[in-house]
Amino acid sequence: MTKKNQIHADAVLGERLLSLLSGVEQVEFENFRMEIGDLELFIPVGIGGVPGIVLPKEPKRPTELFREGFSPAVESYPGSIREVTLGATKKEGGSRGSTITIGGSTTPAFSNPAIPPKNKTAISMDVFDMDVALPKALKAAVLDVMDDPAEWARMNVNTFGADCVTVHLMSTDPLIQDRSPQEAANTVEEVLQAVDVPLIIGGCGDPKKDAAVFSEVAERASGERLLLNSVTLDMAEAKTLEGVAKAAHDNGHLLLAFTGLELNSAKELNRRLYEYMPPEEIVMDLTTVALGYGLEYSFTIHERARHAALMGDSELQHPTISASTNAWAAREAWMTMEPEYSQKEIRGPIWETINALTLLLAGVDIFMMMHPSAVRTMQDVRSWMMQQDNAVFEAPDWVRTRC
Repeated sequence: MTKKNQIHADAVLGERLLSLLSGVEQVEFENFRMEIGDLELFIPVGIGGVPGIVLPKEPKRPTELFREGFSPAVESYPGSIREVTLGATKKEGGSRGSTITIGGSTTPAFSNPAIPPKNKTAISMDVFDMDVALPKALKAAVLDVMDDPAEWARMNVNTFGADCVTVHLMSTDPLIQDRSPQEAANTVEEVLQAVDVPLIIGGCGDPKKDAAVFSEVAERASGERLLLNSVTLDMAEAKTLEGVAKAAHDNGHLLLAFTGLELNSAKELNRRLYEYMPPEEIVMDLTTVALGYGLEYSFTIHERARHAALMGDSELQHPTISASTNAWAAREAWMTMEPEYSQKEIRGPIWETINALTLLLAGVDIFMMMHPSAVRTMQDVRSWMMQQDNAVFEAPDWVRTRC
């Protein structure tokens, strides 16, 4: 049978079967087998009244921003930062007109607008007891008082609004002028009489000479609650740490524990100091590195220390200090560069400001600074960040923006 005849026979058979099944509602087959090759299904869409699939309409384009609220999660931590007070008033045995309390944080810095730091960040401005090489941008503001530490300190407080003053006794360095501890103490006394804010007393960096100077200054300024800047593990090796710590504690002063970007070293130095004085008399300096020379590492170290302290590490639960003036060690802060980098008189203060603002966000409690413009910027920023009702800026309406 040809293919054509087969098709005809199938059609005839199909019609015959349909006629036999007309009026039959149910058919039962026995020994039935069906072979199906390719199967195609055709579903009409909206033709001849047969219901089909209707595609959704194109959604309307938004005409305004969707408003969504935000409630920051309130987190609590098992630890907190100890409070340390710099300076002592007459009632407290000193001669300061006011004191500064730092520390006390219970959360990471500015992590929740509803929980600002307990105590305001303090700003100390630098004074040197000798002529030191400074960039022109720094010298310009203090050129008339650089030969007189007391007048320099007075300008920092009365003109620039410094919260406290750092007196760097650089002339005591055995490799520079090798001035005696008694001469250094005389300078500190002059500054104490010139201003009534708390003082930070810096040494020259020599572990033996600094120990002698700090011991003399501690005794001569007994009761003033100075912050002696600083004690190091090198002093422990030179066997001078104990003498400085006892002199500070017996005369009512504080110690700044300085280590170089290494938390284990910081913890070790603090443990050694606990043998001679309570933790409430210790401030940490974890080292500040200039922008472009490792500032991000300084930020990381400070942030790690703060988080560890809040999580309960008692050896790191101390307020921290930053020498933001280290920014001027970066040559980009003071050297002449291409015009697109702006004038160095502007670039330098910005360099110092960025260093300070960066570590402010890491939780640093007190800054040693120098340029008046950088100090003024930090004063404005800290005031704004301490407010609980800071305005929320409106997002730009990019939906209606046309290119």
